Amino acid sequence: MNGTHNLPARAGIGLRAPHVGELLARRPAVPWLEVHPENYMSGGPALASLETVRREYPVSLHGVGLSLGTAGDIDARHLSRLRSLVDRVEPCLVSEHLSWSTVGGAYLNHLLPLPYTDETLAVVTDHIHEVQDALGRRILVENPSSYLRFRHSSMAEPHFLAELARRTGCGLLCDVNNIYVSAWNLGFDAESYLDALPVSAIGEIHLAGHVANDADGQTILIDDHGSRVAAPVWKLYQRALAPFGPVPTLIEWDTDIPALSVLLGEAAVADRRLEEAASEDDHACAA
Repeated sequence: MNGTHNLPARAGIGLRAPHVGELLARRPAVPWLEVHPENYMSGGPALASLETVRREYPVSLHGVGLSLGTAGDIDARHLSRLRSLVDRVEPCLVSEHLSWSTVGGAYLNHLLPLPYTDETLAVVTDHIHEVQDALGRRILVENPSSYLRFRHSSMAEPHFLAELARRTGCGLLCDVNNIYVSAWNLGFDAESYLDALPVSAIGEIHLAGHVANDADGQTILIDDHGSRVAAPVWKLYQRALAPFGPVPTLIEWDTDIPALSVLLGEAAVADRRLEEAASEDDHACAA
């Protein structure tokens, strides 16, 4: 089964529709790009543009519609369309979220949370096996941002993710911003969360912005992907690179999308952190 390939341990950006034309016109030196496959499954000009982009850059597909945590079956049509896109684009990575978003054949347009129980683990494990078998490759699973905790959860999220990786051979997409947001909202230690993740399973890191909202006098952080990476998230990213080493890192920006130069600037900041991590790895190996 294929896994990660041809994706450099550098910082890429999420490619959104407003930037496609400029990207193809300028050909900036961004190491790699990530897109949501759901935007390209219908073919047409969008897919033609993505194929042009793919000839110039490594591309990763980051799905939002598989609903790995659904209590029912994986949508066979959605999975088939994803397989066709994967075969056509040949992405370096395919990833999805640890969440559910379908019920009774209806898509809810939200990445909804799951209780972390043995029953849920069995369901998600089966679905990951199904997806990986259909695609003929390993996928990465991303940790969600959290705003509530299920009382009947029997295991912590990082342990749930680690067990998923052990049972299925999937990799993990470590969203550092999501960890920071969840730690703030639920009151756990973000660094301990990082330490509980299996280093060998980490295939990609995401960085993004968040916003603070007031909820009846209590500050809640919302993972809105609508601003620059916050200073404490950069700090947590630096902490993540210590055990993980240099890992392909993505700058996500999905709302209030800025100029392409802003995204490239954020990626350059991440690249400097990755270079420092690589240098530290080299020194450790030489010692």
